[in-house]
Amino acid sequence: MPSGQRAQWKGFLKFGEVSCGVALYTAASTSERITFNTINKATGNRVNRIFIDSETEDPVPKEAQTKGFEIENGQYIIIDPEEVSAAIPESNKTLEIEAFIPCSDVDDVYFDKPYYLTPDKMGGDAFAALRDAMKKSMVAAIARTVLFRRVRTVLIRPHGKGLIASTLNYDYEVRSSEKAFEEMPKLKIEGEMLDLAKHIISTKKGEFDPATFDDRYEAALADLVKAKLEGKSLPKPKKVEVSKPNDLLAALRESAGMMKAADDKPKRTAANANQGTGRQRAARGAAAKSVASKAAPQRKAS
Repeated sequence: MPSGQRAQWKGFLKFGEVSCGVALYTAASTSERITFNTINKATGNRVNRIFIDSETEDPVPKEAQTKGFEIENGQYIIIDPEEVSAAIPESNKTLEIEAFIPCSDVDDVYFDKPYYLTPDKMGGDAFAALRDAMKKSMVAAIARTVLFRRVRTVLIRPHGKGLIASTLNYDYEVRSSEKAFEEMPKLKIEGEMLDLAKHIISTKKGEFDPATFDDRYEAALADLVKAKLEGKSLPKPKKVEVSKPNDLLAALRESAGMMKAADDKPKRTAANANQGTGRQRAARGAAAKSVASKAAPQRKAS
């Protein structure tokens, strides 16, 4: 079990007639992001949210609120929270594997949220057997259970010493790509323009390392808070200009030339590059923590 982290769900993982105790832990969290409160400019006090009646504009206390489904404009079927709870399928706390499929079979547009799937103390052998067999067979598993008050379809994949369980969007939740691209003109790029684009791609090949990607929005917010604390102003960002069709070929030629010039320069080794990135990231992380700790007492009035 990850230290200091509470399991989001505990139950059993079942494949065939074999089952083992497992737990789900959040794999991605936004809790470290900088957050703001809504403030009354006139008083500097925090603003509270109040629910009001849309017609009378009178405040509605929590005990007087219920659920409703709109059937016509302004006409609702009233549904009590107890009725909603009764409609939720009962959970048997079993994540039952229905099929094993090739890892590439699921389009990542269906991926919802990732969770680390770890074994219970008593189910380690069965868990490890499933994990290693899936690795050797290069397959993922489709399972279904009640998670967080809804029936969820889950894709399970081997990941390091454990498994990753990603909840999947339902088909009706995923919008059609055909509709998204239907207004795109039919263009066929060939000749020099295509060759230049391919050349730029070949000179920029690399590997995915999430540690090298910074959250620029979060960094900008940290800089903004720091500047506010110090009474400074931030420089305005430069406007990005989109390449016009007439200038596209010239821009591609210029980019290809720049890439070629860059290839002629001596490069740092991958190890040194990674070390540099680590130092920069550590410095940024320390600065962000400092800003967060300084900004925390000010959030109420900022």
